Amino acid sequence: MSNPPIAKSPSACIGVFDSGVGGLTVLNQLYQQLPNESIIYFGDTARVPYGTRSPAEILQFGREIISWMLQQQAKMVIMACNTSSAIVLDIVQAEFPMPIVGTIAPGAIAATKLGRRIGVIATPATAASNAYKRAILAVDPSVEVWQVGCPEFVPLIEQNRIYDPYTTEVAKGYLEPLLERNIDTLVYGCTHYPHLAPILRSLLPPTVQLLDPAFAVVETAGDWLKFLGLANPQPSLPTRFCVSGCPQDFAQSARQWLNCIPSVEKVCLTP
Repeated sequence: MSNPPIAKSPSACIGVFDSGVGGLTVLNQLYQQLPNESIIYFGDTARVPYGTRSPAEILQFGREIISWMLQQQAKMVIMACNTSSAIVLDIVQAEFPMPIVGTIAPGAIAATKLGRRIGVIATPATAASNAYKRAILAVDPSVEVWQVGCPEFVPLIEQNRIYDPYTTEVAKGYLEPLLERNIDTLVYGCTHYPHLAPILRSLLPPTVQLLDPAFAVVETAGDWLKFLGLANPQPSLPTRFCVSGCPQDFAQSARQWLNCIPSVEKVCLTP
């Protein structure tokens, strides 16, 4: 079955996806930077976390989600998932007709503007891919980069355990090797991780800057929309929230970052 034609109307929606609530950090930036854009947000909560998945699984999930977004006539997709961006972005960009924006390149460019000794916390899959290190060094080979895989962070965030003392202990363990390297910048290499900002800030020296790539990701998306003539001049429609898992669980988890309880649909990606 062939894909439907790409929507060319500026009023068409932007599709944003992540494995769960992490992409809400990108969504909030969209609200601030591109308030006229209508958005469909998809959280693949039935299959979270992605960070311990195989590359083949991550590619399958990405293809399924982007195919669904194409059916929704999305004019652009923002892959608000660093694991997917690190492993399959190039593949899906070549396979689908709409622009697909990832997180790694914008985050890497922003990181080199901030620091010289850069630490990256990420999911195990993103860290193993070396995507951030390669991207940062491609921008500026003179900086130093260290990465740490953090397998427990996403499940803890999805379970609303940010302020659990156990989460602080886990964070100390992940940060220790980076602090030993005297990093001056810490990059959130997963869109979930900005939710941990209060905990991480309390554990880091004040000289260490925290970088959320979400701002640069949305800035990149906005540039592409302008270049392609797809920026929406009209007021946006309400955001449509969809998940593959339990809508009620997502709504409750999302509440603290959206300041409301969103209406959430359950979507079946495959027949």
